[in-house]
Amino acid sequence: MSKNMTVPFLDLNAHHARRRAEFTRAIEEVIDSGAFAGGPFVEQFEKDFAAYCDTPYCIGLGSGTEAIWLSLLAAGIKAGDEVITVPNTFMATAEAITYCGARPVFVDVDEKTYTMDPAGLEKAITSRTKAIIPVHLFGQIADMDAILEIAAEHGIPVIEDAAQAHGAEYKGRKAGTFGLAACFSFYPGKNLGAFGEAGAVVTQDEEMLEKIRILRDHGQVSKYRHTAVGWNCRMDGIQAAVLRVKLPHLESGNLSRRVHAQRYNEALQDVMEIVTPVEASYARHVYHVYAIRVRERDGVMAQLQENGIGCGIHYPVPIHLQEAYQSLRFKKEAFPVSERLAREFISLPMFPELTEEQIDYVALNVREAVSAEIQAPLHAVA
Repeated sequence: MSKNMTVPFLDLNAHHARRRAEFTRAIEEVIDSGAFAGGPFVEQFEKDFAAYCDTPYCIGLGSGTEAIWLSLLAAGIKAGDEVITVPNTFMATAEAITYCGARPVFVDVDEKTYTMDPAGLEKAITSRTKAIIPVHLFGQIADMDAILEIAAEHGIPVIEDAAQAHGAEYKGRKAGTFGLAACFSFYPGKNLGAFGEAGAVVTQDEEMLEKIRILRDHGQVSKYRHTAVGWNCRMDGIQAAVLRVKLPHLESGNLSRRVHAQRYNEALQDVMEIVTPVEASYARHVYHVYAIRVRERDGVMAQLQENGIGCGIHYPVPIHLQEAYQSLRFKKEAFPVSERLAREFISLPMFPELTEEQIDYVALNVREAVSAEIQAPLHAVA
C-alpha cells in the first residue's frame, strides 16, 4: 500500500469518465430539440424513475428541497400547522416546512440507525400535527412499519425524505413506496446525481401527482390558465437526459457502495473507539454517506486531511440549534442523541469508483489517527 496517497471525499470525474460520450450524446439531443425546461426528456425520466422505485407516478422538479416543499403544500400543510421531522438532517427538510408557514417539530433519533425514533414520535404528536417526515439518513430507511402505524392511528400523512436513499430498501420494498409521497434529490454527489440541481417526488396517489404538477408550473393546468398560486419548480431537460443515462447504473453503483462499506467495517471493527454504521435487520443500506463515530473528532480529521484523505461532517449542527431556528427556543441537550452524533460523526470517502487500496489506506489512517487521539473509548450501542 502506498504511504502517500490522495483519496478524495468524492470523485465525480471518475464517476463520469466512463460514460462521457453517452452524456455528450444525451445533452446534444436536448440541444437539438430545444426542450430545455420540462418537456419530453423530463417525461421520459419520470417514467423511468417511477418504474425503478416501484411507484406508479413521478414528478420531476428543480431540487430535492422543492420536492419536500411541494409535497407538503399538496398535502394541505399551511400556516399554524405542525410537521414532525428529525433534527439530524440537512436544513432543507425543515426549510420546506417553514416555507409552508408551518412549524417544524423535532423528534430525536435511534442511536444505531440514526433515523427517527418511533417512541419519540408518539409523544410529539398534537392536534396541530398535520404531517410526519421521516428522513432516510445516509442511505438507510427509517423504521417505517412503526412510523406508519403511529401515523395511521392519528390519521396523519407521512412524506418520506428519501434524498439520500435512492434504491434503499425496507423489508424488500424500495424507498418511496411507504408514504403519501417521497422526495428525492439529484444533487450531483447523490447516488443518482444530475449535472446540477434536480429533484423528484414519487407517489402512488394520483391526486398528489396532479397537485404537484400544477404547483411546479406556476399553478397552471394549461398554458396561461392558473388554478393555484404555484412556483417555478420544473426540472431542466438536460438534467433529465443526464439522469436517464445514469439510472441504469444506479444499482451497480449501490452494490459497489455496499461492498466498500463492508470492507471499511471489517478494517475498523476491532477498534473499540470507533463506531461503524449499523445496517438494520430490515434494511438494505445504500451508503450515500459512510459515517463513523469517534470522540476526539477534530484531531482525527486533521490527521486524515494531512495524509491526503478527504472527509466531512454530516451534520455538525443539528437543526434545532441552528441560528436560523433560534425562534423555536430549543436549548442544548433537547435532543441528546442527535447532538451527540453531531459531535462524533466523520464521513469517510464513499463513491462507487473507490479502489480497495484507497479504502485500506483510509482505514489504516483512521486507525492510526484514533489511536493517537482517543483516550476514552466509545463503545458501540448494544
